[in-house]
Amino acid sequence: MLMIRVGVVLTFIMCASSGAIVNEYPKEEITLTTGKESWGYVTVRPEAHMFWWWYKSTSPKGYTNVPLVLWLQGGPGGSSTGFGNFAEIGPLDQQLKPRNTTWLTTANLLFIDNPVGTGYSFVDSDKAYTTDVQQIAADLLTIFKAFIKINEELSTVPFYIFSESYGGKMTAAFSQVLYKAVQAGDIKCNFKGFAMGDSWISPVDSTYSWGPYLYANSLIDRTQLIALNETAKRIAALIKDGQWAKATDEWSLLEDEVENNTDGVNFYNIQKWGSSEQSNSKFSVRLTSFEHAVLRHLKPLHEDSLSKLMNGPIRKKLGCIPDNVTWGGQSGEVFTKQSGDFMKPVTDIVDSMIMGTPLKVVVYSGQLDLIVDNLGTEAWVYRLKIADQFSKAKKNAMEINGIPQAFAKIAKNFEYYYILAAGHMVPADNGPAALLMLKSIVGE
Repeated sequence: MLMIRVGVVLTFIMCASSGAIVNEYPKEEITLTTGKESWGYVTVRPEAHMFWWWYKSTSPKGYTNVPLVLWLQGGPGGSSTGFGNFAEIGPLDQQLKPRNTTWLTTANLLFIDNPVGTGYSFVDSDKAYTTDVQQIAADLLTIFKAFIKINEELSTVPFYIFSESYGGKMTAAFSQVLYKAVQAGDIKCNFKGFAMGDSWISPVDSTYSWGPYLYANSLIDRTQLIALNETAKRIAALIKDGQWAKATDEWSLLEDEVENNTDGVNFYNIQKWGSSEQSNSKFSVRLTSFEHAVLRHLKPLHEDSLSKLMNGPIRKKLGCIPDNVTWGGQSGEVFTKQSGDFMKPVTDIVDSMIMGTPLKVVVYSGQLDLIVDNLGTEAWVYRLKIADQFSKAKKNAMEINGIPQAFAKIAKNFEYYYILAAGHMVPADNGPAALLMLKSIVGE
């Protein structure tokens, strides 16, 4: 049975169990809940509406005695409530069967479709999309304040942000804004740390690493390595000159070059073959290189089976999605609007959060990931102020049944996890290792 909780603070979209839609957004907070999970909309800005979904932990300790974990998907434009929830860490998989490695056994899970236009989140006009991570962070702070207001019992539990891909870039920016808000007393939150999984933190380092990584894995030859490196140098020059949009275009061309040279290696897991974009090859002659990138990086997060689930049974269950909103329907535009910010690094934010806060700052990397491979990630990590201490830290194996699943290095409040047998989507590829990492980070 669904219950509606009402409070007065921020503007929410009316969610009705009958599925009726209220066209005017009331000033009351209205949230649907089953007692074990809750969901709703927040109007974070005029014409910008964000959707969230929270599950209470199934831990025998009780949900108020375990951490709250916010999951932010990548893309930008990938849906947390869809892909992160049903393909990676939520209680059910895409066949709506129980997931053995759900993170719900250890923590409460909050999924937010972010930025606006992602998943069930939507905008009413083109001007309401975000164009950089600072705007994204501001929207996340607004929705999170609203969430905590109506779930005050969660304001004291340990809070962590976990993320993937471009979600890590957004997480770094949001963590900086949230920490300042907590220190200023603008929000009551027991913020403990954030984790950036296979994250797009320093695009130039990731891009430079593709050639060496592919070469080391016998996917290209020396001649191809030289050619890829030359393209990477052009991208680096554009980044140095601050020509961000051109750098994004050139990056997309380099991805095309990688696919051509490797006969379609999968950017998310080099042991899989064929990119999502290739399934649209008959249309590719009509598309720009950047449009190829949208298909390449968003289609895996909106595959047909997941889209049918989210626009079918799940939409019906939620009962509050506006008639004119399709799950994932605005995701391509979300990706495009971020093109001018896409290649900008946020390593300075990560550095400042390690050195200037007591928060746990975590990086984790899948062994088989190409797009944000470990080579590129370690390149920027070893330029951080904590690099000397990190380089001296011992790398410890993390085992399950006597078999290594990951390695961990910890230097003060900085932690790095090397996840074996996993690509870009670590929890989807190696669920047991991801759960083991979560428990290590939150201290279970």
